[in-house]
Amino acid sequence: MRGTARFSNLQNIAELSQKMVEVKIHTVFHLVYRLIVLALVLPVATATVERAFSVMKIIKTALRYQMGDDYLTDCVVCYIERDVFRHIDNEVIVQHFQNMRTRRLDSAPLC
Repeated sequence: MRGTARFSNLQNIAELSQKMVEVKIHTVFHLVYRLIVLALVLPVATATVERAFSVMKIIKTALRYQMGDDYLTDCVVCYIERDVFRHIDNEVIVQHFQNMRTRRLDSAPLC
């Protein structure tokens, strides 16, 4: 591809992937194209994982002995996806829990 005039002036792999799609050669070299796409996505995926571990460290430090794994998972999801949760009104959540049936069983006295 380097010998072709269309590909000779490319500066980085992002331009290479765009040019492959423009020329429709990405279907011929589909494995090369997939490798390029994965290389382009890798820094974003790594940053996301690092951010998740950073958040987990903050939450775990603050509430070290007061939570189980499920609670920690819920807290981490809420913290990482906080932009999604900003659009949910707290009153809707309160109403949802108030409308739920009580799940506790009435326990009979043992005596």
